[in-house]
Parts: sequence; structure tokens; C-alpha cells
Amino acid sequence: MIGNQIMKRGIITIGCSVLLSSCFSTAPTLVDIPEENIDKLPLKISEVTENQLKNWTHSDLSLDTIPGMSVDRAYDELLKHRKSNTIIVAVIDSGIDINHEDLKGKIWTNRKEKPNNGIDDDRNGYVDDVHGWNFLGNIIGENMEYVRIVRDNRARFEGKSLGMFSGKEREAFQIYEAAKQEYHKESQENQKLLEQYQPILQKLEGANAYAIKKTGKKNFTSAEVQKLTPMTQQEQEYQRMIVGLFPNVEPGDTFSDFVAVLEEDVNDLKEREDIHFNISLRARKTKLGDNENDITKTSYGNNQVGGPDPKLKDAKHGTHVAGIIAANRKNHKGIKGVAQNVKIMPVRAVPDGDEYDKDIALAIRYAVDNGAWVINTSFGKYFSPHSDWVRDAIKYAASKDVLIVNAAGNDGHNLDGRNVYPNDQTLTIPEISDNFITVGALNYEYGPQLVASFSNYGKQNVDVFAPGVKIYSTIPLNKYKYLQGTSMAAPAVAGVAAVLRSYFPLLSAKQVKQIILESGNDSATNVGLGDDKKDKFRNISKSGKMVNLYNAILMADRLGRHF
Repeated sequence: MIGNQIMKRGIITIGCSVLLSSCFSTAPTLVDIPEENIDKLPLKISEVTENQLKNWTHSDLSLDTIPGMSVDRAYDELLKHRKSNTIIVAVIDSGIDINHEDLKGKIWTNRKEKPNNGIDDDRNGYVDDVHGWNFLGNIIGENMEYVRIVRDNRARFEGKSLGMFSGKEREAFQIYEAAKQEYHKESQENQKLLEQYQPILQKLEGANAYAIKKTGKKNFTSAEVQKLTPMTQQEQEYQRMIVGLFPNVEPGDTFSDFVAVLEEDVNDLKEREDIHFNISLRARKTKLGDNENDITKTSYGNNQVGGPDPKLKDAKHGTHVAGIIAANRKNHKGIKGVAQNVKIMPVRAVPDGDEYDKDIALAIRYAVDNGAWVINTSFGKYFSPHSDWVRDAIKYAASKDVLIVNAAGNDGHNLDGRNVYPNDQTLTIPEISDNFITVGALNYEYGPQLVASFSNYGKQNVDVFAPGVKIYSTIPLNKYKYLQGTSMAAPAVAGVAAVLRSYFPLLSAKQVKQIILESGNDSATNVGLGDDKKDKFRNISKSGKMVNLYNAILMADRLGRHF
């Protein structure tokens, strides 16, 4: 979710086809894993250690049998003595803790703006946007888009039938009916989960308190609990519960940590009920005073890129994304980002709930107009009333040679059969630009479990896969945490794109995209998918590959010899 003057973008003009592949007389030799040998690698038998897990995104499949992006190998073997240029990466997200210890020196500064003088010094329409812009103002929680569609169209469509409408009204009615169905399905499922897990959480909290009291320690083991002598039937139940559930505790965690995760999940379910599905909520009207249906009004929001919460609670997602891309590689703290010489431009436009199309369209344009070379968009939804505004912004970014890296989504869907937004193409609209990469998520286990069980996929609508399970990165207030999702896979690829644009600044956005897609590791392995299906890994994305920085640099270097 900075300021160095960077060189003007170069658009390569060379005497060959604009397609990257035709620029090679022979295919580049990638010294990573040959396609025909990748599936002959021995599977990792030993358990992944905590240190390996924290850095698995940067691992090398051939050396570590962990399907990372060969980031450390690329820096050690290919980039050590090369010069690079500073690249601005915009993170359109929930907000960013710009004071995090591992992002120090990595946040973009608008040098044309004088801090806190209440004047729009650079006349870009945003007052005091020294480190980016917050299009949400004081909004934290928001409805899902389908809830807003139902709320805003009930008086117009409820109780009526499709045959009563024609043209655009007929189409709007169909969208309303689909949104209403989704609203009822999702809210009812949320309620069922809440009813299921609340009593389980209460029992686990009681069991945890019992074990702590009886063992005298917070980090008790399963064996220690088994040695206890329960005095009551309740204590016997607590003992059985702890021993039975202990195998589910993550390595390095305590049973208390396990309970805390469930507590967080239950609180998320409560928030979804109170906010996401609350049809009476009108956060934009009461907290922002902006009309989401008027794209001509652009002067709203503020410069608080971390959001309104002093504890930066809602900036967790954006800070995590920013760390994956740009965490300091040399300060010996926390983690190492993928890209070394970058500045992160925070653009807050994604609430806890579904984003507004207007905010996303303007956020993309803001990033482009203020010098971003790469934009990360780790969000998405299945209903988009003003998707044309966002597509126009994507095309605007393409016209300015800006690459957008987007998360595929976490519902285990085949996107070739379902529209998701934002995207550069839908089921009815062909690809509108060549600057948009959609990324699915990988697991850290090579083999049948290679693809994250939650990841969306699609031969036509997902471009490539990258690490997205158990990703360790920055969160607000100088802390670090494992999160997972295609939201984490996208910034991994955005980081790769930033490295390529940093070391090979003459490459266009289109060429960077093609290098990323063509240079990845292939695999013929059959993998499990989120909808209980199986397919060969190479069949579930456009490229059929896993992103690999080492190979991408080799390919970019080879291309560089032709101009």
C-alpha cells in the first residue's frame, strides 16, 4: 500500500517484432531447472524449518526443493556488481505504516509538495500529498459491493420480474438479482460459521486457561497436559480437547497462539456481520461526503496514508504487501523485500469490505501521474458497477508505460468462467491492454499441493503463479506476521517487475510482463485446485509457470543485447 528523481521511461524501438519472443534468434538459456527435469526433483521430505519458511519466497527450487522465486540466488550470482535505478512502486491498498523500521528510507516522498502547509503546491488536486493519498478519508469498514447494489436498487427492482424490463434496465435488474442472491448466500454462511465457532472458541479459551493454571506455564506442551490428572468431567474434556488439537498448532507457536488465531477469525466473522453485510451502513456518505457515482469529483480524502486508526490496525494488509516488495534488504532486521532499489508510494483506496470503482480508478491515475513504474493491486470483487472507469484507468496506465500487478483472488474459482474485477479482460470483453498481470498463489510444498487451496486460477484470466501461502512480512508498529493469499503473491511479482525495471530501465511494461511470464519455471505436475478439481499445473494459467527472478534477469539480459 520518496522521492528520488528517476529517468524518463524509455520505450524500446528495435528492428524486430514487438512480441518479445521474436526478438530472440534462439531461446535464452535459463540455467535454472530445465522444463523436462523439474518434475524429477526429489520432494522435500524433511519439514520446512522456521527460518526456511520465513524466507521461502526467495528460495530456489533446484537448490532448496522449495518453489520460491530464486530471489537470493539472483542477487548473489547475477546482481551483485550491477548498478540500478530507483523505481517507484505504488501500493493501492488499505494503508501503510510509513514509519515501519523495515520500510525506513523506502517510502516515496513528493518533492513538489511542501509538508503540512494546507496548499496544493504541485497543483495535482491533492493537498499536502507528501507521501501519497488516502481516497477513503476516515472510512475503515465498508459493505460488500453486492450489498450496496441491493441497498441502492431495492425500491427500483424488488418485487418485479425480468420481463418487465428491456435494454440497460433489464441488464441492471439481472445484476440486482445476482447481487441479492450473493448477499443472502454469503450472509447466511457467515452466520452459520459464527454460530459454529463461537462456542468452540469459548471451550478452547477455558481449556487454555486450565492448562496454563495446572502446568504453571503459558507455553505448555501436549505431553505436559497428558500428564495432568483432571479432577472433574470438565477438566477431562479440556485435556482431551488440547491433546486432540495440538497437532494443528503451527511449529513455533503455542496453544495460546492457536486459540488467538481462532479468536481473530471469530472477530472477523462478527465484523463481517456488523459491517460487510449491514445493509443500513452508509460509511461513504457519513464519513467521506463523496458521491461514488460521480467520477468528475476528484478532490476528496486526505493525506493520512496509514488510515484514521492511531494504532494503524486497518493498515496491516497494505504494510504487509509493501514489505514483500520493498523491505530493506541490508538492515539486518525483519525480512528482505524482493526489490532493493525502490520507493513505495502509498495510495489508500481499499477498505475493510469492497473497494469503490471510483476510488480505484482515481488511485491508478494518481499513481501514474506521480511517477509510478509499477502498481500493485491486491484486492478484487465479483461485482463492479463502474468497471469501465477502472478499465479506462488501466488503459491510461498502459499509455504511460506503467505495469499493473493484480491478485487473482482467494475463492478457488476458475476465472475463465466467472468475472472478477479489476481485470484487463472479462468473459465478454477481450484483453484491453498489455500492461496487466494477474497472479495466482503457490504453496511452499512442491508437488500435488503446489497451488494454494484458496487460489483462483484460469488458463485465460490468470497469467502466472507466485508464492502466496504463509508469507512472513511487515505489519504496523514494527511487527511482522505470516499472512497468506493471492494478495501476497501479487506483490512478490510486483517486486520482480520492479527489479527488472530498476536494472533494465529501457524495458517497456509490456516487455517486462512478457519476460515474467516466459521465464518462469514450468511443471507438468498434477495439482489440486480449490474447487476439488485437479489439473496439470501448466494448464491453469496463461503462462503455465511459476515466477522466477533469476530466470527473468537472464532473459532480460539476453534481450538487452539486441538494442
